[in-house]
Amino acid sequence: MPIAVDIDVMLARRKMSVGELADRVGITPANLAVLKNGRAKAVRFSTLAALCEVLDCQPGDLLRFEAEPARALDEAPL
Repeated sequence: MPIAVDIDVMLARRKMSVGELADRVGITPANLAVLKNGRAKAVRFSTLAALCEVLDCQPGDLLRFEAEPARALDEAPL
């Protein structure tokens, strides 16, 4: 997935636990773990806004684009 999630970085900077963040944002720790580990397929803007408010950051502090390496022509599907 070309979108990397840096919630761990912000948690460390704010000296906050996953459980505390989940409580303050209003989502389950399991759903926060799915997002934090990059397994989420989508994130609601309201959840992103709540994360930013609690962590006192911008969306770009939590999400970043990582280009995937280009595949060789012989590896491309037909």
